[in-house]
Amino acid sequence: MKMVTENQENAAFTWNWVKGLINKLVNAVEEAKELAEDDPRRVVHSFKLGLAIILVSLLYYFDDPIYDDFGVSAMWAVITVVVVFEFSVGATLGKGVNRGIATLLGGAFGVGAHRLAEFSGDKVEPIFLGLCVFFTAAVVTFMRFHPKLKARYDYGLMIIILTVSMICVSGYRDDEVLEIAYVRLSTVLIGGAASVFISAFIRPVWAGEDLHNLTAANIEKLGIFLEGFAGEYFKLLDKKNQQEKKASLAEYKSVLNSKSTEESLVNFAKWEPRHGKFRYRQPWDQYLKIGAVTRGCAYRIEALSGYLHSEMQTPMEIRAKIHELCTKMSTECSCALIEISVAIKKMTRATPADVHISNAENASKSLKSLLKTDLWPDADLVDIIPAATVASLLIEIVSCTAQIADLVNELASLSKYKCPNDAMRQSQIGKDKILPRTSSIEVSHNFSITVE
Repeated sequence: MKMVTENQENAAFTWNWVKGLINKLVNAVEEAKELAEDDPRRVVHSFKLGLAIILVSLLYYFDDPIYDDFGVSAMWAVITVVVVFEFSVGATLGKGVNRGIATLLGGAFGVGAHRLAEFSGDKVEPIFLGLCVFFTAAVVTFMRFHPKLKARYDYGLMIIILTVSMICVSGYRDDEVLEIAYVRLSTVLIGGAASVFISAFIRPVWAGEDLHNLTAANIEKLGIFLEGFAGEYFKLLDKKNQQEKKASLAEYKSVLNSKSTEESLVNFAKWEPRHGKFRYRQPWDQYLKIGAVTRGCAYRIEALSGYLHSEMQTPMEIRAKIHELCTKMSTECSCALIEISVAIKKMTRATPADVHISNAENASKSLKSLLKTDLWPDADLVDIIPAATVASLLIEIVSCTAQIADLVNELASLSKYKCPNDAMRQSQIGKDKILPRTSSIEVSHNFSITVE
């Protein structure tokens, strides 16, 4: 009886273990599916990396003549692909150039150190090579602390240290060192070239385009929050609309943590060649300025969001006195930010947003004047403070919106974006070629009607 009980317990333990393993596998598959659906480019990138490794692996499997030249050192090409191949073209190109130039410089310095060490004698040679490695590692490591060098060339500086150390510590004769340096550089160049070629010509992912879309999306999220804030704060929405708006009111939070992503994308984008509508010398640093002001606006929105569900709720009769102007400011800023986002996506000038910004600034001036009066004479100070804080935050958000518009217009000027009316003008010119026109005055009059 005791044996039967033990067998049943073992069987139950085994079944629970198998069941837990199956559940873990199912969860892993579901997570992988969600990861792929979130960004299908990740699946494409995985296949591209596999293809690059297969191509450079052929150097190792060909017996003649490539293998005779490279031998086992052909594995450096595979290692280069694994290390260099990144998600975007800019990141791959940056790492490839860093690795190639660093291998060349490190190899040249290592070979030069070997040459000089030959004249120093057998006893002094190891000391001389050791000093070369020491000073190279110390100087280059110190250079890695420089912000600009670290941002774009940190990987290359690290490879210089590695290459010099491997050559100087190798212990080979001078002729062997030359051959090793040649083979290493050749295989690194082959691996880097294969990575860059596949990354750039097979379903490329451009860091500049991702940065451009991220900037537009962040601005749009702020506009979406402000669109629903007034209705939520002043309780203008019905229950159905309230539930629909609650999800969109939290989207702005991703903007708060976008700084590191933007900086990485800018560094990668600077390596990329001209592609699509992006010029070679695209003003990528301007996106960082826009991102900084956008995050500043998001922090104010974060503070504003805290008053939606605060324990210290202002009575509705106190809110009612600032309701119209606050709603006006929130709505106009929302429209302006959404117009700016659309302009960035279409790569045109954000001229329609100027009207909304002007309306928001007028409402902001009126609210400032109203707050200077004895607006709530009989109200408790504890009830007034939250409403006054909300009003002041909206005034600051109006200022941030105007700054975002100015920076986006500066980006449009630097990037030579067209005005949104250019397409209308071109279509009007096309019509004028077909329809007879009586005078230039009539054409300009017709265009003014179209613009309105």
